[in-house]
Amino acid sequence: MHRQADSDREQLRRDITAALQDLLADRRLPLYDLMRFHFGWTDENGAPTRAGAGKMLRPTLCLMACEAAGGRRERALPAAAAIELVHNFSLVHDDVQDDDRERRGRPTVWSLWGKPQAINVGTAMRILASLALERLELPAARILQVTDCLDRATLRLIEGQYQDISFETRSSVSTTEYLQMIRGKTAELIAAALEIGALVGGEDPQAPRRLHELGLALGLAFQIRDDILGIWGDSALTGKPTGSDIARRKKTYPLVFAWGRAEGRAGERLRQLYESPVLGLEQVLEVASLLEELGSRAAAQELVERYSLEALTLLGGLGFPAQASAGFRQMITSLVGRSA
Repeated sequence: MHRQADSDREQLRRDITAALQDLLADRRLPLYDLMRFHFGWTDENGAPTRAGAGKMLRPTLCLMACEAAGGRRERALPAAAAIELVHNFSLVHDDVQDDDRERRGRPTVWSLWGKPQAINVGTAMRILASLALERLELPAARILQVTDCLDRATLRLIEGQYQDISFETRSSVSTTEYLQMIRGKTAELIAAALEIGALVGGEDPQAPRRLHELGLALGLAFQIRDDILGIWGDSALTGKPTGSDIARRKKTYPLVFAWGRAEGRAGERLRQLYESPVLGLEQVLEVASLLEELGSRAAAQELVERYSLEALTLLGGLGFPAQASAGFRQMITSLVGRSA
């Protein structure tokens, strides 16, 4: 069952990649070569390569939702491509904002071609996403609904990114503020992917809203699981250095949780370490140990399980065909239990 689901999702990724490549097929300006590099289709010299292009989670969910709602997957491919372009626009700009020189085991766009051109690449991706939606074979009113959904999700993503950056200069952030931030930065685009799939695939007026709610719960679980991996994940699997989020002093859920409860010896030492000018590997490992001692890892995992259960409960109320429901269930459980 799982092997079949994995094979099916691999085919979806190939279809999404083909749709993205088709959007860029006639665009010869070197700007688009930088996009092809980012997507892993070429190396920095323009030669074809097979580098990893990421999970393609959001467009995959869009196609699955379209089919579950009664439509053909192929009908939603332009929307799936648009969603993946929006996600990657945010990644290219995020790399610039965070000074990240590596993504998916390769140099980032800005590290090779400079920050001004990386900003151009990301912005052009966002415009291409809008152009991709024009390829949808739907009534104009429905295309407008899809466009509105993606625009709202993009704005919320940017608002979340703004909050995330603003948190870096604050000494403390509440868990409520943190959850609001990741809802915008991560969960809203996942929710939009599911909502758009339902808008393209069927006529049930309730399905888009209910899938949006499912997507929010899944997105929150996904991001908090990512926070756990950013501190305690195996670097050989995640592709990130050990404790990378700690080294960068990012306000992820485990830290936010601990900061509000940082009392006694462990709390005092945690604050002392975070106020030090440099966090080397030894200090990073000590912070990870202190966070676990303060209950952060267990609290984060408990929240992952709560949101994933909410997503599964919402799925059960959608009335999808058994095969579609099973596919979503397997996707949800694999995402929140992943090691990379």
